[in-house]
Amino acid sequence: MASFNEISVQKLSKLIGTPDCPVIIDVRIDDDFDDDPQLVPTAFRHPFHDIASVGDRLCNRSVIIYCQKGLKISQGAAALLRNMKIDAQVLEGGQFAWRDAGLPMVSTKNIPALKSNQPTVWVTRHRPKIDRVACPWLIRRFVDPDAQFLFVAPSQVENVAERFGAIPFDVEGVFWSHRDEYCTFDTMLEEFGIKNDALEIIARIIRGADTDNLNSAPQAAGLLAVSLGLSRMHRDDLVQVDSAMVVYDALYRWARDATDEGHDWNATAGKA
Repeated sequence: MASFNEISVQKLSKLIGTPDCPVIIDVRIDDDFDDDPQLVPTAFRHPFHDIASVGDRLCNRSVIIYCQKGLKISQGAAALLRNMKIDAQVLEGGQFAWRDAGLPMVSTKNIPALKSNQPTVWVTRHRPKIDRVACPWLIRRFVDPDAQFLFVAPSQVENVAERFGAIPFDVEGVFWSHRDEYCTFDTMLEEFGIKNDALEIIARIIRGADTDNLNSAPQAAGLLAVSLGLSRMHRDDLVQVDSAMVVYDALYRWARDATDEGHDWNATAGKA
């Protein structure tokens, strides 16, 4: 059982993918990280002996610290943060416990920037509809909460990527894009290694809406309608993405917790 300053892997797994997810910091020593260069979803790397330097960034936020086993390194780093009046807990059992529970971890193989505490920068075509909104949601909720997204003219995506060190996505001829009948969202799930049952369900919906294959999932037509409506409500692409986050948050919670629940109208329900 987790102590007062620990959180279990089961409890943390329920927070990941939601707006309530705490800040997660990987403080493993380099040798331990190199043995298994994957991260708990949304975590960023930071040296345990320099943990106080991120204190300003963590003010008024809940924090989870983990090392390899959840012992001296993460316990000490969390205690230092609590001395700074920061709500910091330790992941019970550390990275080993998360891994052994079979929970998803984010591969850093194709995104070297994830090994640092700097935000990743992504670039794609402007005027997003479905895949170019779903992918930012996935990245912010499961990979890098501080990720930045640049929306530019289609002809300039690769030029901007080169000049600004951004990662191009959802354009032809780049790594992070459609593959055969699968969307960029599917590619990210595969390459990051963060599949779970709920994400598989919404991936099918996104794929159907994004490729005009609306018979592939009953919810695909609804997602298409909402996405097109949002694109007409907002001229600013970043505002549109921010507005759509709640749509994908709700879709994820439905896929995770409520797919077997229905609803009808009964005005007399609950009356004697």
